Amino acid sequence: MVSIPHPGRATRAGVYLPQPAGYRAFIPKNLPPDPPLDVDAALATLLSEADSAVGRLDGVASTLPDEGLFVGMYALREAVLSSQIEGTQASLVDVLTAQTEAEQPRSDDLREAQNYGIAMHYGLERLKTLPLSLRLIREIHAKLLDGTRGTNRDPGEFRRSQNWIGAAGSDLSTARFVPPPPPDMTSALESLELFLHSTEPMPPLLRVAVAHAQFETIHPFLDGNGRVGRLLITFLLCTYGVLHRPLLYLSYFLKAHRAEYYDRLQAVRDEGAWEAWTAFFLQGVRQVADEAAGTARQILRLRERHRQVVTDNLGKGAANGLLLLESLYRQPVVTNRSAGKTLGIAPANATALVRRLESLELLTETTGRKRNKRYMYYPYLTLFPEAQEDPRAFPES
Repeated sequence: MVSIPHPGRATRAGVYLPQPAGYRAFIPKNLPPDPPLDVDAALATLLSEADSAVGRLDGVASTLPDEGLFVGMYALREAVLSSQIEGTQASLVDVLTAQTEAEQPRSDDLREAQNYGIAMHYGLERLKTLPLSLRLIREIHAKLLDGTRGTNRDPGEFRRSQNWIGAAGSDLSTARFVPPPPPDMTSALESLELFLHSTEPMPPLLRVAVAHAQFETIHPFLDGNGRVGRLLITFLLCTYGVLHRPLLYLSYFLKAHRAEYYDRLQAVRDEGAWEAWTAFFLQGVRQVADEAAGTARQILRLRERHRQVVTDNLGKGAANGLLLLESLYRQPVVTNRSAGKTLGIAPANATALVRRLESLELLTETTGRKRNKRYMYYPYLTLFPEAQEDPRAFPES
């Protein structure tokens, strides 16, 4: 059982208070932290390095010939990884395959990962015309839980009952953390919304870090809080102009450091350790931004090399070959049927084109079947570690 600070003991982040039913719940203080964040030399250096890394990523992204070809894959990767943090087992290859074959999700895990992508796209589109608000957060939550195991957990509605965070089998008295009861939750959410749009000076990356931690502490939904909180990171980065293109997603870092992620959030509540949390968050931003910029450069080089391969080898078919190649950056799993649909060409022509790309070692057939074959753009997928970890993506030759 995790030790909870003595009831009534306050930290910079809030206070644990006894509740009528006998458990202790955490009542968060309003933001920004008071006393303010102590941005010492080490934290200032981290902030500067994270800002620079994000700037480099945005610069590389601005050189992409069609950013839509790449943003979609990054967003899909985030959908899978964020869902995996919560225990969902659907892989990147699972989701790509289901999209290609226009299947209904075969499992709850797959549906949850797909819903994350839907919720992200919906939120980014809404933010083009509306400010980030509690209303939009509820709408995002409804998209996230639609048709999943959380359907009976009040999708799109803030909770009206007490929840808790803990190991399987825990209850309110043994939970690692008990968020604020509904009345205090409502007040905390209203305060958070004001903080998101406050004109009080604070570096954007620090504001995003603090806002994410506060949302996770409030835990306003019966299910899906972690996923909504990580979506909030992306939405805020775009809202504050830190990123002009949604290419920075932290779930890769947070999954790799999952135990520390949860421990740092808990230390904010128990000890008011805002500085340690923001340092951890900035380390993630710096690492992920640098890795994403590197991947984007690799994608650009790969694209140019493979465009040349298609142009040199396909003769009159090069035009359609280039169109199909471009589509593979959005959807690197393809069938003869999906290729024909993408290009608007006859099935026989699509099949011949796919086979030609296979002969050039741009596509790899992965099913071993004589019919209903499925191909993957192996050279592109190898740039994403999650795909490499899935043995179904690249069967042994």
